[in-house]
Amino acid sequence: MSAISCALLVDDDDTTNYLNQRLLQRMAITNTVLVAGNGQEALDLLHAHCERATSTTCPALILLDMKMPRMNGFEFLQAYAQRPERQNPTVVIIMLTTSLNPRDVEQMQHLPIAGYLTKPLTREKIDHVLQEHFGQPASS
Repeated sequence: MSAISCALLVDDDDTTNYLNQRLLQRMAITNTVLVAGNGQEALDLLHAHCERATSTTCPALILLDMKMPRMNGFEFLQAYAQRPERQNPTVVIIMLTTSLNPRDVEQMQHLPIAGYLTKPLTREKIDHVLQEHFGQPASS
């Protein structure tokens, strides 16, 4: 049984998206993984998949890259917060970054996100997110 209904990967790097998608599939945490190449594509996917309150493809988890062209993670969060509340799903947003720059870390601590992880994603990091935010036991 899947831990969550749907996950949304938002990253401009196709290889990262592919590897993260494969990891989530191998861990069988969801039957549906949506992929967006930037924040605007992510907003478009949310609009398409979260229109109905009963949608099974509305993400419960968003793994959001910090630095992307067109619309980065920070800009996505600003646009997401401005959407009507009824259009925003109850979702856990985790910021992904390769940066350990103290200014970036400080900025992330003041964002409306559930947390942040450094890349690359691993089974252990996903297990931690599932335990902390979805009450799921660690995978074996």
